[in-house]
Amino acid sequence: MRKHVATIYDVAQLAGVSPATVSRVFNGVGVSEAKIVAVRNAAKQLDFTPNRAARTLRRQSSEVIALVIPDIENPYFTEMARGVEDVASEAGYSVVLCNSDSQIEKESTYLRIAMAENMSGVILAAASDHSNLDEILKTGRPVVAVDRSTGYDIDGVVMSNRDAGRSATAHLLETSHRVAYIGGPENIETAADRADGWRLAHRDAGVPVPEDLLRFSSFRVDGGREVMEELLALPEPPDAVVAGNNLIGVGAIQVLTEHDLTPPRIGVAVVGSLPFTTLSPSAVTVVRLPARHMGVTAARMLLERIRGDVQPSRTVVLRNEVQAARPRR
Repeated sequence: MRKHVATIYDVAQLAGVSPATVSRVFNGVGVSEAKIVAVRNAAKQLDFTPNRAARTLRRQSSEVIALVIPDIENPYFTEMARGVEDVASEAGYSVVLCNSDSQIEKESTYLRIAMAENMSGVILAAASDHSNLDEILKTGRPVVAVDRSTGYDIDGVVMSNRDAGRSATAHLLETSHRVAYIGGPENIETAADRADGWRLAHRDAGVPVPEDLLRFSSFRVDGGREVMEELLALPEPPDAVVAGNNLIGVGAIQVLTEHDLTPPRIGVAVVGSLPFTTLSPSAVTVVRLPARHMGVTAARMLLERIRGDVQPSRTVVLRNEVQAARPRR
């Protein structure tokens, strides 16, 4: 269930006025005394804090936005950051890049800094499904979620993750019998959704879902290495594997190469473009994720909010593109 922090729409509904009227009240634009009283009473009941919302931010905030990501070393997130920076720079804003290392404590520290430094807004790839945005949302600062949802009623830009996992698996099932999945942490939405796609592809193909081949680890190279070793040690190892992100794919391919099982001897599909590999691009199926486009879209949405947009929150879902490996001979 999405957590709900009171918005201008909630205040308007409770006060019996339009959102535009609420905005005028808190920006000091003349409306009737009765409406002012109704709006302020509604805001108090809902714990809506307009004194630190859009009016204050427009007058006092710096032209700086924070981009909080879980892994600065992952090229996927640096590509996303480039998209954010391009749009922000053109609009006259600077971007502060913050690396949470997927730790809620570090993420919370960066959110507090964004408030303390009067930054105009935040673009956030949440560290966990337990990320706490209560305080920053109460200030009225806009937050846009990227890559994964937050459980809050805010704008977001995400990938079609189930479809990505499904497409990657479907291509492997055309020539393979036992297809494994290696994902990031199970409590991260992207990992869980791509695993769901892996299951769906098996059902689509009319074959049993091999739950013994479903593994979760970290979204890093060592996570892919560790789980690939475990899978190869099984009495009946897989003949193909879906890597839940680019770095997992690198780790899995490293291990396969060390065991003289370099693709396409064992089929590999990777969700996300491989950042570095000595393999021929035709040896691996790649589900390309438009990371830069995600950053561009998120930055544009954030700037709209900073400039006063009060429409209901929306989520943009970006589609992926499959580059299939050549059939094994």
